[in-house]
Amino acid sequence: MKEYLLVLNKDEDSVSIVDIKKKEELKRIQTDHNPHEIALTPDGKKSYITCSLGNRINVMDNENFEIVKTIEHEDFNFPHGVGITNDGKKLYMASTYSSMIFIIDTEKDEIVKHFPTNQKHSHMISFSPDGKTVFVPNIGSANITVIDVDQEEITDRFPVGEGPEGVAVHPDGGVIYVANQKDDTLYVMDTDTYEIVHKRRLGTLPIRVIFTHDGKYAFIPNRESDDVSVIQTDFHRKGKMVPWEVKRIPVGKWPGGVVFDKDDEYAYVANNKTNDISVIDMETLKEIDRIDVGIHPDGMGYLVDERGG
Repeated sequence: MKEYLLVLNKDEDSVSIVDIKKKEELKRIQTDHNPHEIALTPDGKKSYITCSLGNRINVMDNENFEIVKTIEHEDFNFPHGVGITNDGKKLYMASTYSSMIFIIDTEKDEIVKHFPTNQKHSHMISFSPDGKTVFVPNIGSANITVIDVDQEEITDRFPVGEGPEGVAVHPDGGVIYVANQKDDTLYVMDTDTYEIVHKRRLGTLPIRVIFTHDGKYAFIPNRESDDVSVIQTDFHRKGKMVPWEVKRIPVGKWPGGVVFDKDDEYAYVANNKTNDISVIDMETLKEIDRIDVGIHPDGMGYLVDERGG
């Protein structure tokens, strides 16, 4: 088994293929202009890379690490957040400046549907654990759009803080975490009522929310304070179980993309302005190493190759 990080280098239009065990870059391939976010199919065979300033999606074959197709549309305007349905059949993409949602058939790699959110700067795609719901943060409208996956339609919208960008549902499905970058806050909200059940102060400009597979921790990179807020989701305080920031880990400059390995033993944080990846030991919650990559790394994918090695 081999494990890889697929690291998008925004300012040199490339993807770094990093061998996790060796902690070194094996290959660097060219993409279209300004790759931002990446989503892998559940079987690990393909990656979809949004090239935001190139207004394209690159499709990468993960066996040979080659771009095999490009998807374009006249309404792509800074294509950004991506996510794939649990069955792997559909890709959802948020186009930020056109505030459009695109749905792509992953077998044919063709757009099958698109529709507006009618909000400002729809930026990311986040699926509920059961795969039935998509949450889209609208940075300029201070709210979240809710999409029903079966209907492929918008069904709701709810207010959050200013500049929401990072959004993720806890693995148990009970609450949704929202990082508000202009407020420097975390909202923990009930997924049924969308009511705020907890608020937490974070570092400066929080931009993502990523849960460990077991749901024990949420990692929130704070871009302008160069650190990662570690939220323990089941912290016991004053006789209650609450989400609580238990540590703020210093990393490189401008942390962005975060992924965990399959066993939640290590976290990997892309540092946009130091051009490297911080390796964090999840037992000690300390940075233990750095891996050099390309210029302005941000979005990342984690790939397991079971074929050997």
